[in-house]
Amino acid sequence: MTHQFPAITRLGLGGVALLLVLAGSALPAVASPADTARSTAPPTVEEQRLDRAVPQEILRRSGFDALAPRFAHALAGARGYAQAERVVNRHGSALWRRAVDRAQGRGPATGDLSRGDDRPLYWARLALSRELRSWTPGFALDDQRRKALHTTLETSSRGQQDIRHPGRQVKRVLVTGFDPFTLDRDVRIGNPSGASALALDGTLVRTAEGPARIEAVVFPVRWTDFAEGAVERALARHLPHLDLFTTISQGRQGRFDVERTNGAWRGGFPDNENLAHTGTVPVTDPASQPQWTSTTLPYRQLTEAGTGRFPVYDNTQVTEIPAGATQPVTRPDGPTPGSTARAGGGGDYLSNEIAYRATLLRDRMGLSELPGGHLHTPVLQFGTGNENPATGEVTDPGFERNRSDIVSQVRALVQTAVSATR
Repeated sequence: MTHQFPAITRLGLGGVALLLVLAGSALPAVASPADTARSTAPPTVEEQRLDRAVPQEILRRSGFDALAPRFAHALAGARGYAQAERVVNRHGSALWRRAVDRAQGRGPATGDLSRGDDRPLYWARLALSRELRSWTPGFALDDQRRKALHTTLETSSRGQQDIRHPGRQVKRVLVTGFDPFTLDRDVRIGNPSGASALALDGTLVRTAEGPARIEAVVFPVRWTDFAEGAVERALARHLPHLDLFTTISQGRQGRFDVERTNGAWRGGFPDNENLAHTGTVPVTDPASQPQWTSTTLPYRQLTEAGTGRFPVYDNTQVTEIPAGATQPVTRPDGPTPGSTARAGGGGDYLSNEIAYRATLLRDRMGLSELPGGHLHTPVLQFGTGNENPATGEVTDPGFERNRSDIVSQVRALVQTAVSATR
């Protein structure tokens, strides 16, 4: 909201100067719209990592380093909120589409990083986010509207506005991936679930009953976004139209896991903002919230099919506090009646939480027969001799081969799962 001073408005800037001279005293400074809109928020923890050498190298070697300056230039030309919103949406969507096209071999490679690399998307999004956070518009912009612009950037650059459902003659599949995480341990890290999302988005796989189209989105590794309903907002309007969905994240070394059971518990491991939250997963209507949800993916077919070089396990382990007890115990065969969750098969971090939220949403929407659940990929490892984050290279042939193998097996597993549905 801008404040008007009628006398000054009528006189204009020259009249203000004249008034100051005639009165012989200073008037209180009048804030311009640009002043009221200036951002005082510092860069986030994620955005601050951009200044490290590795993120800059990833951006430069992918050609994604040019995107933030273009975005800043476009923002500078916005003359009102609606125009700024269009700029943010356009550049966010273009970032997602560019990352997908690059991963799928369309257009120029733009740099010498391998096409399947998911990291340029992550770091470029943060570069755009930092530009938006520091932007001083020429019009009034309150905190609520600035936050709305950040939300638009997030959803558009994560594929959440890009989902297209084909006609009913084609099966409909939705997969989700994650950003890289544990970046303070090794800032070079990528996430094979994010790479899989880029490689699979908009592609077709063949089944005995015809083709299936896969749509993909990527989620942040941030507790706060999940507590604010990011998963439910992204998925709710699509679940009724799907034939299958699977959330995907990076899990254990050397293996895939189909997580049988998801728990309503946050274990407190720090996220990408270095925030930690412990307690029951916060959802709407907590009074009806179950402690556990279950996969409806065809886990037997997934574990038995020959989908790639990594073994696939039906993981039934959970950690619970049994009914009437006070201490947690680990059970290999799932939860017991009346127990309290302390970890699902996928643990107690955001991979478990996205699986819990997605399957709880499925059940609350009356879609309990819809095949859906969580798939954990192997850890994406660097090649032999390149493991040290302090001295290692940004990429190597072993790293690229491991990522390619994981992504190819994710594709085969999704194809197997949708082929098993009726």
